[in-house]
Amino acid sequence: MSGPATSSEYLPIRVAEAEGYFAREGLEVTVRTTRAESGAAEALAQGQVDLTATTLEALLRFGPRAPGQTARLVFGLTAAPPFAVLVASGHTGAVRSVESLGGLRVGVTTPGAPELAWFGWLLARVGVSIAQLHLMSLGGRGLLGAIDSGEIHAALVPEPMATRLLEEGRATLLADFRTPEAVAKALGMKTVSAAVFVRADRRPADADLAAFARALLAAQERIRQASAEELTARLPSRTVGPPDEFPLRLEAARACNLPDGLVSAEELQQTIGIIRAHTPLPATTRIPRPEEMLHLEPLQKAITARQAH
Repeated sequence: MSGPATSSEYLPIRVAEAEGYFAREGLEVTVRTTRAESGAAEALAQGQVDLTATTLEALLRFGPRAPGQTARLVFGLTAAPPFAVLVASGHTGAVRSVESLGGLRVGVTTPGAPELAWFGWLLARVGVSIAQLHLMSLGGRGLLGAIDSGEIHAALVPEPMATRLLEEGRATLLADFRTPEAVAKALGMKTVSAAVFVRADRRPADADLAAFARALLAAQERIRQASAEELTARLPSRTVGPPDEFPLRLEAARACNLPDGLVSAEELQQTIGIIRAHTPLPATTRIPRPEEMLHLEPLQKAITARQAH
C-alpha cells in the first residue's frame, strides 16, 4: 500500500485492519506500506503482493507490463488526488479564473506530483498549458510560506492543508478536486485515481476478493459514522499522526473516497487519457481496453449482499 501511513486516500484499508474487519471476513491480511505510490505498483509487478493499493498513474508507469500480467482494478478509492487550486490571499484581485494563471507563479509540493495531470487537463480545457506557467516545487512547508508571503500567485495544495488554508482565510478557492463531485464539475467528467489492483495471472479467488470488498465497505461506513476520537483509539499512532490534525484528515477521507468503490470503464478510459496527456509513460507500456482492466464482480456481489442484509 502506498504511503505515507497518514494518507487520507488509503484510510479505509487502515480502518479495516485496525477494526478487525479483514479477520471477521476470514482473511489473513498483511499490510505493507511503501514510501510512495511507485513502490506499491512495483511490488505488484514483481509478484511480491497479492493486491496493491496505489494510484492508476503509478500503476501505468511502474506496474505489470508482461503479457498476461495485466493489472485489474477491484476496488476504487478516490476520483483524483485530493487537492485544491488555491489563490494566495494577496493575489485574489489578479487571479480570478483558471485562464488568468498563464505566466504566473504556481507552487506545487513536489516535481511530478500526481495532481499535476489533473491540473494540466483543467488548464487544457481553457486553452492554457502547464508550460505557460512558472511552476515552483517548494515542499509542504515551503508551499505554505510562499502562499502567506505572496511569493506565488496560486498553488496546488493537497488535503487537509487546503481546507485549513481556506478555513483560516489565507487563500481562496480557484478549482476543487477534493470530492468526486468536485472533480466531475472541474473537468466535466468523472475519473479515478487511487484504487486496489490485482495481477491477472495472480488474482486471488473471487470469494476472497468479495470478502476483502466487504471489509473495505464496512471500513467506509465506519469512517462516515465514527468520530475522530473513536477512530484514534483504534488506529495505530503512525496512522493517526499528530492528534490535532487527524480530524481534518478524517474529513478529507470522508470527502474523497468513492462511494462503494465502484468505477466504470468510461471513468477509467477518461483517466487514462488525462495521464497519457500529461505524464511520460514507458515505451513498453501496453494499455489494455478499460473493460479488461476492471474486475468488479466480487465487489458488486458484496454490495448486493449488503443491500439485501
